[in-house]
Amino acid sequence: MFAMTVLVSEVFIVLFASLVAHGLRLADLGLIWGVGGAAMLACAVCAGLLRHRAGYVLGSVVQVLLLAAGFLLPMMFVIGVIFGVLWVASVQLGGRIDVERKQRYAAELEHFRAQSA
Repeated sequence: MFAMTVLVSEVFIVLFASLVAHGLRLADLGLIWGVGGAAMLACAVCAGLLRHRAGYVLGSVVQVLLLAAGFLLPMMFVIGVIFGVLWVASVQLGGRIDVERKQRYAAELEHFRAQSA
């Protein structure tokens, strides 16, 4: 859930960054919207794939590509670093949260079974 939140937030941040780059004419408009649109689409697709391991792998690739987009649009370096850190934190903490949630569910189920027996 945490990783999905990062990716969905990233869609909006990339949209806003693309709008700023467009307004400031930081690069060719086709390049700005091509890179921005591809990044937004990739984030949305990865968010949908997070039920599978491939979603996390592709999400990591997207983070690297967004950082690399800084060579075309310099402000993407900042966005790439920020969301890269958030991505790593979400994968690590999200995994821990999922394990704890499963343990809690198992404990509650065991408690319920003990009470009903």
